[in-house]
Amino acid sequence: MSLLERAGLAVLHRCDPERAHGLSLLALRTGLAPLSGPVTSPRLATTLDGLPLLNPVGLAAGYDKNAQAIAPLSRAGFGFVEVGAATPLPQPGNPKPRLFRLTEDRAAINRFGFNNDGAEVIGRRLAARTRTRVPVGLNLGANKTSDNRAADFARVLALCGPHVDFATVNVSSPNTERLRDLQGPAALAALLAGVMEARANLPNPIPVFLKIAPDLTPEDLAHIAEIAVASGLSGIIATNTTLSREGLISASRDQQGGLSGAPMFEKSTRVLAQLSQLTGGNLPLIGVGGISTPEQAYAKIRAGASAVQLYTAMVYEGISLVPRIAKGLDALLAKDGFSNVTQAIGTARGAWL
Repeated sequence: MSLLERAGLAVLHRCDPERAHGLSLLALRTGLAPLSGPVTSPRLATTLDGLPLLNPVGLAAGYDKNAQAIAPLSRAGFGFVEVGAATPLPQPGNPKPRLFRLTEDRAAINRFGFNNDGAEVIGRRLAARTRTRVPVGLNLGANKTSDNRAADFARVLALCGPHVDFATVNVSSPNTERLRDLQGPAALAALLAGVMEARANLPNPIPVFLKIAPDLTPEDLAHIAEIAVASGLSGIIATNTTLSREGLISASRDQQGGLSGAPMFEKSTRVLAQLSQLTGGNLPLIGVGGISTPEQAYAKIRAGASAVQLYTAMVYEGISLVPRIAKGLDALLAKDGFSNVTQAIGTARGAWL
C-alpha cells in the first residue's frame, strides 16, 4: 500500500462509513485512486461458464450500487466486476445510519435495503459504458413494496441484460423483509424459471448466477443445488452476508443487518465446499466472504470455487489489495505446480467438510 493510499484510508476512516463509501467512489471517478491496470498470466486466465476472465478475482456487488465507477474499477486489477443490486423501481433503502465499521473485527455491518437508482437509470449507464476485457455483471434485486418480488428479478434482467456480461439473482440479502424466503425450494424454482425465460429472450443470453445466504441448513443447500442444476443456472455465488454475530468484539457488533468481512471467511468457505460436493464440481461456484489475502483466495479455490469476489477488505486495505491478491494467487499456484487456476479447483475440498 502506498503512502498516498494509506493517507486516503486514514481520512476516510474519520468519516461516517456511508459518506466514506461515497467519497471512495468519487476518488475512483476523478482519478485520485491509484489503479494497477489489468492483472493476468497464463496461470490466472480462466473462464466462468464460457465468460473469459483475465484472472479469477472479482468485485462483489454492493460497492458500486449504481454503476457509476465501472471504468476505473475495470482498471483496478479485477478479473470481473459486479455492480448493483438494481431493482425495477428506484428506492431509497432503509433509514440512516445503515453502514457500520467493525474495525477490531475487520468487518462491516450493513442494512442498506437495496438503495439504488432503479433499473432504467442503471441500465442507461451500463449501455453507455465502454466495453473492455473485464466482464461487468449486474446484481438483480426486488423492490421492498413489490406485489410480486419473484417477477422483479426477471424485469430487471429484461431491462439491463442486453448491457451486461452476466447477472446474479440476489435472494439472500438479509435487509429486505422476507426476501430470503425466496430461497425455499418451490419459491426458488418458480423465480428462476421466470429469470431463465427472461434470459432466453435477450438478444445474447448471458450467464446467470444465484447468490445464496450462508445461514442455510445442509438440507437447504441440497435443495438449492438440485434446483440450480435443474434450472440451467450458470453457477452459484457463496455467500452473501450473515446474520450471525458469533465471536465479534467491536462496539457495533449488535447492529441489525448483514455482517461481511473477516469473520465470514470460515463460514462461507464451508458452505462453498458443501456446494462443491453436492454438485460434484460440475457447477461453477464463486467464493465470497472474508477474503483479504492471496492465501484466502487460494483456499476458496481449493475448496471448490472457480472464481472469488471481495469487497469489505478494501475498506481496510485499499484498492491496491486487488492486484496484490491476484499476483499472490499466481505465485501460490506456481509454487504448487499448477499451470492454470482451473487445476486447483476443489483440490482441498475435503478439509472444509
